[in-house]
Amino acid sequence: MSNTNLKLNEINELATKILLKYGCDNENASAVANVIEAAEAAGCHSHGLMRLPGYVATLKSGKVNGKARPTIENLAPAVVKVNGHNGFAPYALQQGRSHLIAAANKCGIAVMSLVGIHHFAALWTEVEPIANAGLVGFACTSYKPAVIPAGGTKALYGTNPIAFGWPRKDNPPMVFDQASSVMARGEVMLAAREGHTLPDGVGVDINGTPSNDPNEVLKGALLAFGGHKGSSIAMMVELLAGGLIGESFSFEAAVRDNADGGPPQGGELMIAIDPSLLGDADNWSDHSEKLFHKIKEQKDARLPSDRRHKNRIESNRSGVMVADILLDKISTL
Repeated sequence: MSNTNLKLNEINELATKILLKYGCDNENASAVANVIEAAEAAGCHSHGLMRLPGYVATLKSGKVNGKARPTIENLAPAVVKVNGHNGFAPYALQQGRSHLIAAANKCGIAVMSLVGIHHFAALWTEVEPIANAGLVGFACTSYKPAVIPAGGTKALYGTNPIAFGWPRKDNPPMVFDQASSVMARGEVMLAAREGHTLPDGVGVDINGTPSNDPNEVLKGALLAFGGHKGSSIAMMVELLAGGLIGESFSFEAAVRDNADGGPPQGGELMIAIDPSLLGDADNWSDHSEKLFHKIKEQKDARLPSDRRHKNRIESNRSGVMVADILLDKISTL
């Protein structure tokens, strides 16, 4: 498969230009393009330019308002609610983030619910700014049914990712982002595009038969990681990002979605914690570094975000290799 090298600013400009063409205003286009650029820079290609046609599909179908203006409401000193008014999640998150951080700095812990948004990005891009502000961060969101509950036979849960960020004094924050499924759906899509087979145990075809063909798994369903343990985490996300904040469960989102190929409307929950206000104000950071050091003492062990930070440095220096088959698809837009 042939590739083309693009600089990060070229990726951002390409995404911005296309989003503006199909109905985004400058603020929404910039917020989405920044997320796409960040994903490509970090080597998270399944959430980078590959997602651009899906964003465009929702604008073309009218499902998403590319000029939406989020509204922010403080329901309590430590509770922030952001209504995206049927817009893309990046701009709603961008507008609500400072309110969440301020509430956590004041109360020690704060929560932000996001409703009326269309989420299509990697969660680490949303938790990392919280950790960069010196706070512990957590986020979760649901999708459309893609994962079979433990013991079941039909997809019910979304891939339902969770992300967790931990601030560090002299290093980039530690952030992990993982789906509740064995593999993120975006990674399966990437495997399908590149013609790769999947490992055993990732998913099943439309008849419920285990399959290593990503195209068949995309028609069928994914399996939760760790069996009933991952299934329970997926259920937790449904409750936190749906039932708790008055948004849709994955199966409800699917019913009202127009299946245009882009993200459905749904919700997201974010939590921020100020470690300086939770019992060990003078020592929490140095104490935590001892754990990180012990992890990295072991051969081949690394912190979850190490590879991402390394990729980012290289991408800023040398650009990113983008598959020509993807660029050809984008060029038709």
